[in-house]
Amino acid sequence: MKKTALFLLLLIVLLIPSSALAQSYYFRLDIETVHVFWEADGTLDLIYEFFFINQPEGHTIEYVDVGLPNNQYSDSNISADINGQSLSYISSSGYEGSGTGVAVGLGSNSIPPSGQGVVRVFINDIEDVLFPDTGSDDYASAVFMPSYFGSQYVAGTTDITVIFHLPPGVKPEEPRWHSSPNGFSSSPIAGQDSLGRITYTWRNTSGDASARYKFGASFPSSYVPASAVSKPSLWQQLGIPAEAVTGIVCVSGFALFMVLVIVVSVSSSKKRKMKYLPPKIRIEGHGIKRGLTAIEAAILLERPADKIFTMILFSLLQKDAAQVISQDPLKLEFSDPLPGNLRKYETQFIEAFQKDTDRIRKTELQDLMISLIKSVGKKMEGFSHKESVRYYEDIIKRAWKQVEDADTPEVKSEKYNAHMGWTMLDGDFEDKTQDVFRRGPVFVPLWWGRYDPSYRTTQTAGPSARTSSPSRSGGALPNLPGGDFAASMATGISNFSSDVVGNITDFTSRITQKTNPVPKPTSSSGKSWSSGSGGSSCACACACAGCACACAGGGR
Repeated sequence: MKKTALFLLLLIVLLIPSSALAQSYYFRLDIETVHVFWEADGTLDLIYEFFFINQPEGHTIEYVDVGLPNNQYSDSNISADINGQSLSYISSSGYEGSGTGVAVGLGSNSIPPSGQGVVRVFINDIEDVLFPDTGSDDYASAVFMPSYFGSQYVAGTTDITVIFHLPPGVKPEEPRWHSSPNGFSSSPIAGQDSLGRITYTWRNTSGDASARYKFGASFPSSYVPASAVSKPSLWQQLGIPAEAVTGIVCVSGFALFMVLVIVVSVSSSKKRKMKYLPPKIRIEGHGIKRGLTAIEAAILLERPADKIFTMILFSLLQKDAAQVISQDPLKLEFSDPLPGNLRKYETQFIEAFQKDTDRIRKTELQDLMISLIKSVGKKMEGFSHKESVRYYEDIIKRAWKQVEDADTPEVKSEKYNAHMGWTMLDGDFEDKTQDVFRRGPVFVPLWWGRYDPSYRTTQTAGPSARTSSPSRSGGALPNLPGGDFAASMATGISNFSSDVVGNITDFTSRITQKTNPVPKPTSSSGKSWSSGSGGSSCACACACAGCACACAGGGR
């Protein structure tokens, strides 16, 4: 009877279409319209309009990846809507295409199978997008490649329109367009927009949303600040004639392209290795997950492993559970007995440092990270990832504000000590520490002697080795010049990170293999979080009117 039941179950599974077992994004992009505004200050503004028609067999469209020319922009200058409804999730860190871009979360307005929606994305103030025109010294070259999507996710053809709005004041007879991409008419339609700006419009009613189309125009550089046009190239700085560079590029164009592909591939691979959070943590739930420790929040914010281990060490120093015997090379000593208020990751850290060899220690520290990631993932179940991330980023800002707003050196030191677990989460922790304590004394915390061996040595040399100032309670607190304090923090943290982790990419990649492995390719399944194969791909042809271009790509 059991064998019969198992046989029937296997038969049912085999009869289920593969698309029912695993779905991937699959949609029509009926219309893609891009307004490209080359502004008077030399920056670039973009307006994208995508008309999606999700296919019946496609996964719900929850995110739209939009490739951008470079990383010289701010997420705060980007907004989006779907069918006129404003969208709040816009994140560079959530972008899953290769190259540079942002992920736009559709949230409750996600497009279900057989559904449709118009997504608009507005991007302002992208810098470093203009380059010298190789055909005329007094012209600027403006080249742009619209965002594209992986061919495996797009069905049918797309009505693609790209409109260049040239800087205010450019006269009709002054600009010139570059060669049009395949599928578009040889020359764009010239006109004027409602503000009187010269426009070039390219359109292909049967375009390919996965193709990498490149559009370009040149105009007198006098209409933008000189600083907005890129500086001379390395070739020019070395004094190599432009004709020689052109010849080299033409002869070795294919080789250079292959090198570029390899570099981009290696860069993307390195970036992928550093993303250790499993995708399920990013599945949006409801509400904020409060109550995480600073170290658990570091996992949620996907801070580097060496940063997290540094935070654990300082937590142990504050709890009188550890002491730094030597900073370079790093040697630690632990209390015996240990305090009773240690967390699991703190005891795992201690156990790892008590091992005899660096290899065993690194293996156990990797196991610590994996355990911590799984623990945070469990705690995040049912909660909103993006709302929780914003909540803890706000805690970091408020922690620094309390330190910066303190009215006396003593209070400032107290606040710094009290909130250090959170301020260390800031990517600019060392630099901000330097800025905050650049002037005046720092009243060192009680654990400082356990962190800085040189301080313990001078303290034993006599009371005159460090100056003291009266505390508010009438006693005396040891203090250091602010610069010495900040430098000691930065040096100690740097030594600790390099000694413990070594090559951060190699160390983290072994963690990523366990917590966020690269999906194995199959012919019958996909994953709903698939990113497009598009990416930032920008190479100048020999006859290009500009020496570089503003490209964009990506998509999910």
